[in-house]
Amino acid sequence: MRTDHQEQKYIRVRKKIEKISKFYKHLSVYLAVNTFLSAIFIIGDIEAGDTFNEAFFNLGNYKIWFWWGIGIVFQAIGTFGLPMIFSKDWEDRKLQEYLKEEEKTRF
Repeated sequence: MRTDHQEQKYIRVRKKIEKISKFYKHLSVYLAVNTFLSAIFIIGDIEAGDTFNEAFFNLGNYKIWFWWGIGIVFQAIGTFGLPMIFSKDWEDRKLQEYLKEEEKTRF
């Protein structure tokens, strides 16, 4: 039998899992749709007379990746928070990395 505290904890964890699941679904759609659209744009450019290299390296064919990607980044921050980027673990790893670097240059 669950207590009220356990029930509230379960609900919070369940909501977090749903939020993470939504993020990964959105990320999958982002990758699939943008890959498809970029392929369509590249094919269109080739049909319009561009070479494959010109079409493939035309940054205009990828601008949707950038703009939609901004939304993905904000959703990731909202889902996982900023610590996913600058966590204490990351700071400790960087500190150790720089300390080792200092030791190498010292001798």
